[in-house]
Amino acid sequence: MVASAPRVGSFPPLIDVGCTMLVLGSMPGIASLDASQYYAHPRNAFWPIMASVFGFERDAPYAERCAALLRARVALWDVLRECERHGSLDSAIVDATSKVNDFPRLFARYPNVHTVVFNGAKSADTFKRRVPQTVATDARKFVRMPSTSPAHASLKLADKLEKWREVMDPARI
Repeated sequence: MVASAPRVGSFPPLIDVGCTMLVLGSMPGIASLDASQYYAHPRNAFWPIMASVFGFERDAPYAERCAALLRARVALWDVLRECERHGSLDSAIVDATSKVNDFPRLFARYPNVHTVVFNGAKSADTFKRRVPQTVATDARKFVRMPSTSPAHASLKLADKLEKWREVMDPARI
């Protein structure tokens, strides 16, 4: 008999009314859940990439990094509200147990969000399959990016940075 996977839940969105871009992960990993912080794994490239793109200190306290993103009009959230998963890998998410976040409500409350950026394939694929098509096909732009996770090692940090910089260009936000 296989033990069921632990049930995990995502964080509230990091967003304010000025945000025009929303970066979506799938579900926070163990390091993030333990720290109660988005992208807390020390080898995750998310914060180094955002720091480089938006010009803040990559090792600044978490609250300062979050404030810098909000000043840049970038919000963070996850596609999934909760799921069962052993470990941190997206591939370990038990799809039958996953529940998506309330995107119709989020977009109604924050109508300035015009671009949704998926941090990796799992968030993009899950959003496409599970979020109502009226939300997924509205006037927003949807962009899938290479995952910043250390598990996505097929791209070097410099290559990830170049791809993310193209989409996250402050002039476009």
